[in-house]
Amino acid sequence: MKKLSPNAPCPCGSNQKYKKCCAIYHKGALSKNALLLMKSRYSAYAAGNSKYIIKTTHPNNPDYIADSKSWKDSINAFSKHTQFLGLEILKFIDGEKEAFVMFKAKLSSGDMVEKSRFLKVENQWFYESAVV
Repeated sequence: MKKLSPNAPCPCGSNQKYKKCCAIYHKGALSKNALLLMKSRYSAYAAGNSKYIIKTTHPNNPDYIADSKSWKDSINAFSKHTQFLGLEILKFIDGEKEAFVMFKAKLSSGDMVEKSRFLKVENQWFYESAVV
């Protein structure tokens, strides 16, 4: 895991310190909505926090695998070799059990634009999949 200083600006772009922003979710607080989950997942990738990525991924996700060690290794490799340069939220469609976030992630490998689907299960939001 990359060491992200608690006083560093949060990678999600909130203009808050990491410790007051996404770190609270990485330490166990539940996201109030899918947008906060999406932003905290971006920050988790930036911090190399594969445990959080796995914990907040819905079992329907195509990447979800029972062998969490190889999944964790692939997340860690991606995080280690990628610079996370910024996050732009393009659209947020909130819902009670299903929500969508369209975003642009600025990465050292190039910009990634995705519309993500999130599902709420027993009061907790999970990243389900990218919508094509």
